[in-house]
Amino acid sequence: MEIETTNLFGIDADKPIYSIGQVSELLDVKQAFLRRLDTEKVLEPIRSEGGQRRYSHNQIAMIQKIVSLTSEGFTLAGVNRLLALEQEVKDLKAEIRHLKGSGRPK
Repeated sequence: MEIETTNLFGIDADKPIYSIGQVSELLDVKQAFLRRLDTEKVLEPIRSEGGQRRYSHNQIAMIQKIVSLTSEGFTLAGVNRLLALEQEVKDLKAEIRHLKGSGRPK
């Protein structure tokens, strides 16, 4: 099941509103797996004032991606490295766009 990450019903896709139980049920994954993603720093949910994990739409989409990668044989350490590299590429592309737009020589 693909989770839509656009602004649903005016809800910010980065707003942490789902509990670990809701995400577990929604994605059909064990809560222990979600806790492990947090402890291994693969995906860290926001904590409520009471210390409970809360997930956003965007984090749920990321969990789907992580589940897919682990089902393909990636370890969580491998997933973590892949996600870091993807973010680095995204940041570098943004920097290139910025530099091209600033009128600097190519």
